[in-house]
Amino acid sequence: MRVNVYVDGFNLYYGIRYYDRNAQNYRWLDLLKLSQRLLPSHQIGRVRYFRAQVDGRGDPGSPLRQQIYWRALQTLPNLTIHKGQFLSNSIRMPLANPPQNGPRTVEVWKTEEKGSDVNIATYLLLDCFRQDYDMAVVISNDSDLIEPIMAVRKEFGCSVGVFNPQQGFSNALKRAATFYTKIQEQHLASSQFPPSIQVGNSTITRPREWT
Repeated sequence: MRVNVYVDGFNLYYGIRYYDRNAQNYRWLDLLKLSQRLLPSHQIGRVRYFRAQVDGRGDPGSPLRQQIYWRALQTLPNLTIHKGQFLSNSIRMPLANPPQNGPRTVEVWKTEEKGSDVNIATYLLLDCFRQDYDMAVVISNDSDLIEPIMAVRKEFGCSVGVFNPQQGFSNALKRAATFYTKIQEQHLASSQFPPSIQVGNSTITRPREWT
């Protein structure tokens, strides 16, 4: 069976970060290898990765690490990167425990990733309409994807499974999908790129902070 995999990069990233507390770092993740680990009896047709470019506001080194990782992903056959965008704006929010004689609100930066969930929905529907897959798999636990998953299943009769990278559980997403399964730590551990990847005369090296 031909399977396309749709990866919500933002959702996956924060799922992976859960394991940082155990001194593990699985961010150097080979998404094709992960797909093959999760679906060993199926043929992976293509992997679509959806993620916005970070701006480095909180971590100046993060844009470079992301670009290095994207270069590694681009060495994989049949993988495409679909870019959303981050929008940041300053807003005032109430303090949970304001001091008795102090301010009751504080100004903070609010950063949101825009476009990725819409892009996932678009390609999920478009690829099904084009008969580009026999089954689709979404790596995410974002309940915003319930409607496009249900539309693909009901309107086109295509199967759509969900692999959840998060520690939380979504009953609504489970009801919408053909199947719903948790990604386990061993899947991440066994799906890492090698520390260095040779591409022609250049070498892509895992960021030091991810070791």
